[in-house]
Amino acid sequence: MNRILHRLGRSTAAHPWRTISAWLAALVVALGLAAAFGGTFHDDYNVPGARAQTGVDQLRAHVPDGGGATAQVVVHDRDGGRLDPAALDALVQRLHGIDHVSSVNPPRLSQDGDTALVTLGYDVPSTDHDLVGASGYDPLVDAVAPLRDAGLQAELGGELPSQTESTLEGTGELAGVVAALVLLIVAFGSVIAAGLPIAVALTGLGVGSAGVGLLAATTDVSTAAPTVATMVGLGVGIDYALLLVTRHVEFLGQGLPKQEAAGRAMATAGRSVVFASLTVLISLMGLRLGGLPVYSTFGYATAIAVVSVLAASLTLVPALCGLAGHRLLPRRTRRGRDRADRVPLTARWARGVVRRPVAAALAALVFLLLLAAPVLGMRTWPQDGSSAGLETSQRKAYDLVDAEYGAGANGPFTIVVDTAQADPRAVAATVAAEPGIVGVSEPVTTPDGAIAVLDAEPAFGPTDERIPGLVASLRGDLPEGVEVTGMTPFFSDIVDLLDARLWLVVAFVVGVSVLLLAMMFRSVVVPVKAALMNLLSIAASYGVLVMIFQHGWGGSLVGVDHPIPVSSWIPILNFAILFGLSMDYEVFLLSRIREDWLRTGEARGSVERGLAATGRVISSAAAIMVVVFLGFSMEADTVVKQLGIGMAVAIVLDATVVRMVLVPATMALLGRWNWWLPAWLDRLLPSIEVEGDDETADDVWTEFDETGSDDARREKVEA
Repeated sequence: MNRILHRLGRSTAAHPWRTISAWLAALVVALGLAAAFGGTFHDDYNVPGARAQTGVDQLRAHVPDGGGATAQVVVHDRDGGRLDPAALDALVQRLHGIDHVSSVNPPRLSQDGDTALVTLGYDVPSTDHDLVGASGYDPLVDAVAPLRDAGLQAELGGELPSQTESTLEGTGELAGVVAALVLLIVAFGSVIAAGLPIAVALTGLGVGSAGVGLLAATTDVSTAAPTVATMVGLGVGIDYALLLVTRHVEFLGQGLPKQEAAGRAMATAGRSVVFASLTVLISLMGLRLGGLPVYSTFGYATAIAVVSVLAASLTLVPALCGLAGHRLLPRRTRRGRDRADRVPLTARWARGVVRRPVAAALAALVFLLLLAAPVLGMRTWPQDGSSAGLETSQRKAYDLVDAEYGAGANGPFTIVVDTAQADPRAVAATVAAEPGIVGVSEPVTTPDGAIAVLDAEPAFGPTDERIPGLVASLRGDLPEGVEVTGMTPFFSDIVDLLDARLWLVVAFVVGVSVLLLAMMFRSVVVPVKAALMNLLSIAASYGVLVMIFQHGWGGSLVGVDHPIPVSSWIPILNFAILFGLSMDYEVFLLSRIREDWLRTGEARGSVERGLAATGRVISSAAAIMVVVFLGFSMEADTVVKQLGIGMAVAIVLDATVVRMVLVPATMALLGRWNWWLPAWLDRLLPSIEVEGDDETADDVWTEFDETGSDDARREKVEA
């Protein structure tokens, strides 16, 4: 791999305009194909294995045009006056005229008559092409437009609007990119060097985003998947380019020609970047085990983004570095003002941690455990209207229904009765007598007489912690042949399914990662310890999410106006992504420590020197990723907000408490036991070298050697 990457770096640096032109052409073609043939994004909540799915399938089989998407229209007079029946009748007629609308319930007036709730059903699911995106949402907007023109408040809620209404405005992306640029300018001392990683990441991300759009034309892709792909792709893209540019600048500073500097940067840092992206992709594979189709789309979309930014980093970075030449160097370096005798801060920090490993390890462990403690009380629930942004129509509709009809009106249950096995009226009586149910509709039998359908309204809202117990209680009290379905029971089933699947995902991702680390570092202790520490930092980030969102501590600072559960998508999604990203930093640190250990045989000294050599680069790379993730936390979408905050917190903890304290402290304590591997296992495991041999002695240098001095160079060659 070294020779291939070395030649790739030299050739692209020697002919930069060829590479740049090829990428510009690829970007134009990809965007053109996406515009012409790309699909639209939508959420597919059909979940084989969920009990509520049985009721939905029965509705689709026996109710004419049944089991399709639903939507709500809420009309309200802000002055408190009674609504005009003629205006409501006209609304119903307009709704009936919308394509695929199969039923429109009569307006349900509030007690004071100033609010009307109209529920409509479609003959196709929300994933149908004719309902996806603006195709399904705009006709609803047009239908309520006359009411809004008349001065009434008309809001859209329920299933279809909640999956269609976009709240992602791109402000988070822009804020993250600007903050990353500022950090890069500070790190490099050169505007050109700072702008290069961002330009590369954005180019690769452009091609990746087009690829996600084309993916949506062939399969269902969640509405949040492109945002998650952008978030991760932008973060790792800037990081990968940063590592390559940093290494290139180091070689330039030692007097190498720009083409040779590009080749050697690719043969060293490029190798680590390839492996880092591989760990992320392997972790994303674990999302397929989540049990929901939506997770597969998250994995596919994010993988496309990661592969695209990887390709851009490996080709565009050396090309642009070759084009920029020595302008990448800081001005003080070009003028010969660097201080060669300055001891890096990371070296002083490493010395302090290694000298007091017990105190450092205990302090870090206690801190992380305290942050992780709230995760024991974490509640998860899929996002609904109550967790949407205050400015969205779905949130306004939810709040109006809650205020005028009661919280349960936002999440009614649908009871499906097999008439061959149970009496619909007896079932209705049983449901009405259930504590927590405040209203039951009359059973309606389907034309074929096979099933009867009735609605039940709970006394509390969909996100209330009593909902899962109520669903379970109803199912336990009802006879055979009766199913409890609807969006709220469906969400309850999803929560149970994901809680069970989480451990399967954890086992797969951790198992594969430990195996890879064991092959790379020829050790049992190092990979197991790395996995445990990654799990600890991820658990601590979950604890922070619980404190902010579920307990409401400081929620107003991130745009959350009331306590809400953690989104059900977050635990598995965050884990799969974060474990891969955290392993990147683990590999960067451990590869340097192991290289020093093999050279010197000094257990503690190798830890100290390895941390000193990698600390600044890991911290810089992590800081870039954190500001990108925090930028996305500014978006109104709850899943994106929680994902951005959770990932930012985890990366901060991983790059500081874990990587700078806990890892070196425990490695200093374990000494030679860090590299213990049974002989029989050593024979079985294939070998993967992160820093392989090269044709020149200079390639004994490993990633993140910050000194680059002639003395250090001579010592390594002689060793």
